[in-house]
Amino acid sequence: MDDFEEQPTMAAAPTQDFIASVKVFPLIPYLKKDVINTIDTPLTWDQLTASDINFAVVRPLVLKYARLRNMAVVYACMVVRSYFLTQAVSDLAHSSVSYSHATLCEIMALKLLSHFATSKVQLVAVLTTQWNPLAGAPMDVVQEVKQAIGEDECRENSQSAIEMAIATKAKAFVSSPIVQSVVNDMYTGRVIFSITASRSVVADNYKQRAIDIYDVRRAPFLDHYRLRVPRYSAILHFMNIAVLLLIFIAFLHSEDAARVSLWEGVFLVFATAFTLQEYTASREYGWLIYMSNVWNIFDTAFVVIFLVYLVLRIEGLVDNNADTSQLAFDILACAGCVLVPRLAFYAITNNVVILALRAMISEFVFFICIAATCFSGLLLTLYTISLQANGRWTVSGIAWLIVQIWFGNTSLSFNQAKSFHPVLGPILMTSFAALSNTLLLTILISILSNTAARIDANATQEYLFQHTISTFEGVKSDALFSYQPPFNLLALLILKPATYLLSPRQLHSANVFLIRLTSFPVLVVIALYERWLIAPELVKHYLYRDVPRHVRNIPVVEYLFGSRAADLYGVIFQAEDSRDFNIFDEAGDGEESLLSPMVPSTSCQLGSSDHVENTPHRQRKTSALTPLEETSSSAKVLSLDTMTTPISKLFRRLKPPLSLKVDNLGEGHLESENGLQRLQSLLDECRDTHLKDDIRDLQDRQVRIESLLLALTRGIRNDTTTTHSQDTMMF
Repeated sequence: MDDFEEQPTMAAAPTQDFIASVKVFPLIPYLKKDVINTIDTPLTWDQLTASDINFAVVRPLVLKYARLRNMAVVYACMVVRSYFLTQAVSDLAHSSVSYSHATLCEIMALKLLSHFATSKVQLVAVLTTQWNPLAGAPMDVVQEVKQAIGEDECRENSQSAIEMAIATKAKAFVSSPIVQSVVNDMYTGRVIFSITASRSVVADNYKQRAIDIYDVRRAPFLDHYRLRVPRYSAILHFMNIAVLLLIFIAFLHSEDAARVSLWEGVFLVFATAFTLQEYTASREYGWLIYMSNVWNIFDTAFVVIFLVYLVLRIEGLVDNNADTSQLAFDILACAGCVLVPRLAFYAITNNVVILALRAMISEFVFFICIAATCFSGLLLTLYTISLQANGRWTVSGIAWLIVQIWFGNTSLSFNQAKSFHPVLGPILMTSFAALSNTLLLTILISILSNTAARIDANATQEYLFQHTISTFEGVKSDALFSYQPPFNLLALLILKPATYLLSPRQLHSANVFLIRLTSFPVLVVIALYERWLIAPELVKHYLYRDVPRHVRNIPVVEYLFGSRAADLYGVIFQAEDSRDFNIFDEAGDGEESLLSPMVPSTSCQLGSSDHVENTPHRQRKTSALTPLEETSSSAKVLSLDTMTTPISKLFRRLKPPLSLKVDNLGEGHLESENGLQRLQSLLDECRDTHLKDDIRDLQDRQVRIESLLLALTRGIRNDTTTTHSQDTMMF
């Protein structure tokens, strides 16, 4: 590991040169090998985080990789976790062990992340920096990977640690307080950074901003980067959907199959801009991360409905077919089932039912597909026997009959059974009704209930996971995300051809100009909003400072302006002072200054009186408490004479006189030679004691005690043996 363990400790934001120098690939095989060799049995999260496993297994691995100070180690843990999750799906025989390995990787990533938490900037860099998994790999490995997946994929597959955590569903890692502190700073815009665009439709990578803490006093008034703050982008996205819904309702009330009306034209522009926005989002972060957000499912459903409508509408206008156009309108009307809930869910995002909705829908769809596959055999059987009987049943008619019976209309199964076959028809339909209404529906309800209960048990974790996804999606690097619909269509038409004609600097200037031009009202509102949060506090401060004290104490005035005590404490903690007060200095100069005058120090009665007189520079304080050698009158309840035993005599001989105890140990002016002389005198006195005689005396006492105990126990054993023999003779 010598090739990547020498990583500099970063206290500030890493530069692009430093990121390119970090070796990522060597970490991956080492982590994989260590995790496999460490655990060979299935263990849960609670077992891996228990104290014994933590100190014996997890902590040594964490310390091993923490010493490297490699900022990509958290990302590497998530890459190895994705490998073990893939192994768990492909190798069912060892899936439980693979899941344990993946859990261990998540725990290691969480503990390793805490080693970078000394600086907020460094913590953000570890989580958000885009790492290339092939960085630091040998050339033969790089060539082999390029031949397998292509050179473009190797270059564009850079991801960050938090992206890998979302892709591998490391919910415990994502919902941890240390990660959420970064997520909250990203959501509110307190932390600012830019991500290099690699899969963007329109990439503007000319000016890469280093990770920094946002200061509104140093920011420009029209700061176009504030449009990428997730909190503002979520509000703007809500407004875009609200406008789209209003235009959608107005268009449905003025539809015209023969021509394109005004409202239909407006709806086409806004819907196309909304589709472009969702496409750039899925392209930027990949389909897995995009679909991990439950709200993106609704957006994708609307896009699919809109595209079907668009195809049918174009076909109806070209062929002048009113029926096709009417079908397009009918299909588009189904989009209301998506837009209205999408808009309403903004107000109830924290509800457990909403959090469990995505999982319940996926479980429901999966179960319905399995049931439809199973009942397709019944569909084929009923269609075959109906052809031989009368031939009046079609495939669609039988399928619709099965759907009605599946969802509870069991009377149809008994009424239409004989129309298929006089004997087989009732048997087949009765069996299907019994299975669908008693067994399969019960299983479906149980599955959905278990899913809702599982989400309910981890509601906080699930909410924080979804919050992280939506936050990270707000920090997008594609230039089109800074434009609100429908201006993103205009930006695409202008900037996309400009990427082939202009230099990166000119493209960046044109992009900034267009953003500020099209989003001028929004930027003004954001600038006033951020500055209005600080301005009232300053006004209150200066007004309250000039008010007389007797007026400040009026409850109404204090309520309006607030108390200045909290501000005092806040300023104290915000003030930075590099001076060292040495309150714990071993010399004791600052230590005594912090002692309470009511409780004098007791560390002054160690030396002899002569020595105290010879040290006038240091004033000794006498203790107000009763010395341990003296007993107060109220404490003389029980007195034991313990000073005449051999052991006490031995230790009294070994105990040096009070004058030989180290005088003024805490004094900084003691020389090393004086200390050595005292230590030598102590050893000489111990050497003069009669240790051998005392030890021999103790051994003799021990032998006598043992003999006495043997004699006592022998008498007890004889009595017991005699009693036992007498009882035996009686029997």
